[in-house]
Amino acid sequence: MTMPSEAAAMQTDLPNRLDRLPWSPWHTRVAVALGVAWVLDGLEVTLVGSVGGVLERGDTLALSAAQIGWSGSLYIAGAVLGALGFGRMTDRLGRRRLFLITLAIYMAGSLATAFAPGYAFFAACRFVTGLGIGGEYAAINSAIDELIPARLRGRVNLAINGSFWLGAALGAGLSLLLLDERVLGPVWGWRAAFLAGGALAAAILLVRRHVPESPRWLAAHGRLDEAERIVRAIEAEAVRRHGALPAVQGASPVAGRAPSLLQVARILLRAYRKRSAVALALMVSQAFFYNAIFFTYSLVLTRFHGVADSRVGLYVFPFALANVLGPLLLGPLFDRIGRRRMIAFTYVSAGLGLALTGWAFAQGWLDARSQAWCWSAVFFVASAAASSAYLTVSEIFPLEMRAVAIAVFYAAGTALGGFVGPALFGELIGTGSHAAVAAGYAVAAVLMAAAGLGALRHGVDAERKPLEAIAPPLPGGGADGSGPV
Repeated sequence: MTMPSEAAAMQTDLPNRLDRLPWSPWHTRVAVALGVAWVLDGLEVTLVGSVGGVLERGDTLALSAAQIGWSGSLYIAGAVLGALGFGRMTDRLGRRRLFLITLAIYMAGSLATAFAPGYAFFAACRFVTGLGIGGEYAAINSAIDELIPARLRGRVNLAINGSFWLGAALGAGLSLLLLDERVLGPVWGWRAAFLAGGALAAAILLVRRHVPESPRWLAAHGRLDEAERIVRAIEAEAVRRHGALPAVQGASPVAGRAPSLLQVARILLRAYRKRSAVALALMVSQAFFYNAIFFTYSLVLTRFHGVADSRVGLYVFPFALANVLGPLLLGPLFDRIGRRRMIAFTYVSAGLGLALTGWAFAQGWLDARSQAWCWSAVFFVASAAASSAYLTVSEIFPLEMRAVAIAVFYAAGTALGGFVGPALFGELIGTGSHAAVAAGYAVAAVLMAAAGLGALRHGVDAERKPLEAIAPPLPGGGADGSGPV
């Protein structure tokens, strides 16, 4: 095991060799195998929303509306605790070990949900599933950033985070298909839907077994020979496809051991206080923005626009499509134009779009179809904005604490924005007042715009830069509080 004092004096060209690589089928396999975490999260969230009414029936689980709500809260609580617990383990035990463990936990929770006999078992399964998904966020974002070439890191990260909405569309489609009386019907269809989620996880688990450990993490833990073998294998595949590789330019310092939780807190609050403030603002605002709108999406359609419960899933498809296309089409600009400018543009534009949609809603100018199209246009931009928050958190802190930093800000964003948003908007919708709901939209819009402007002023120009240049290893980067702010 290489000690921090020794690691600070060591140099390796492994990060530079990873960053110079052309895109190859190996990168595609990694992106698919790891990126499915967001597809699974979108699938779970949408499935529960889509089958919620079915679970209230006497011939299924006979749950109350309150029990369904608490099950959703337990899923979120599990995700928060999973991110914090497994994030810490990811920094200490490795990316690969944890992204296998967390996917297995998710798979077990989803499969077990399909066999729930009543509320207590169903709620416990939702909590376990959330644990797995929360752990996935920390392990996967760390691995992706450390394996993808620097010049492509922004667009790839955004595209993968945006794939949440592929899962949302899949969940909506599964619910419409399997709950149909001509297929399985409500009694068995909801169980089959959760079985399908677990089966997808099992298939991806087999693929993910072939994704290697992050060479950067291995080097930080003194396993340079193993890291060298992995990088050589990746290079060999790239050479077979693209020919000779560019020359390696320089070397980077090797990171040290993962700091203690007390040291992490000191680093975030002292050495990286401005970065921490930006990360917190981005995560909280997007969590409030998304959870407030999406978790009450069906309520607005059914209560204000008279959409039947059975047809709500149809309105998810254009919304999901816009959320997928936003990061895909805007993602390359985060590498070309730059992080700060694009984060500010997407956050402020999303806030302005929601404010205008809220104003039109308050005036009574929107019906169900036009409301859905307005939301789709807003979230085309907002999806890129939200994905950039995860990108920011995953690349602006040192390798030794990258996963736990992701976990901390994900947990804070979910706790502050994710819990408050749905509850607040649920109360506003309950008033039956268009103006009250529009006022809630205005609050979300202001939070997004403020976070975007803060990122423009205090954000980090991380585009096309090696991770080691954005946040140097702790022994040389100020574990005592003297590093970047």
